[in-house]
Order: sequence, then C-alpha cells, then structure tokens
Amino acid sequence: MASSQENLFDNIYQVVKLIPVGRVTSYGAIAKYLGSKAGARMVGWAMNACHTMPDVPAHRVVNRNGLLSGKHHFGGNVMQELLEAEGVKVKNDKIIEFHTHFWDPSLELL
Repeated sequence: MASSQENLFDNIYQVVKLIPVGRVTSYGAIAKYLGSKAGARMVGWAMNACHTMPDVPAHRVVNRNGLLSGKHHFGGNVMQELLEAEGVKVKNDKIIEFHTHFWDPSLELL
C-alpha cells in the first residue's frame, strides 16, 4: 500500500510534468493548486526526490521570487543550463522577467 506521502509526491509530479517548456512555477503555486498552501516545503522534498525521474522537469520549479533555490540538487549550473536551453534567462541564480515565465497551475489547469 502506498503511503500518503508517496501519493502526494505522485500528484506533485503530475503537475510538474504539465509545466510547459520555457515556463516555470513555484513550490507554493503547486502546493496551492493541490490544496495545501502550507505545503511548499513538501513540494520541495518531492523535487529533491525525483532526480532519477527524467520525465519530471524539476528544473522548472523555483521559489516564489524566481530564485533557483533547488539548484544545488542538480549539481553545478545544470538547473540554469536546462532553463536557458528552454529560453528562460537566468542571472545570479534568479529568473529574469520571472512574471512573464511564471505558469500558475491554479489558472492554467482549470
């Protein structure tokens, strides 16, 4: 039987898989969409746990200010390189024009 944490992680991964190329969202936006405003930390834990899952684009999940707060889990500048390959500009570990790249699942997944 799967634990409730495993089920939550699976739900988080399903949302992350829907983030379009060239767009980003935040831990909190995913948590809010899933009905847990205080669950941003749990979304972060899910992102940390999915690095062996190539179909989960964890690099598209950043903090609420557009900072690459999970960068160290990718090693080196991999997170930034993946975002830049999708047309998202990053400077000093922060997404340039974050508001134009932001994808809000609560608005996009009606």
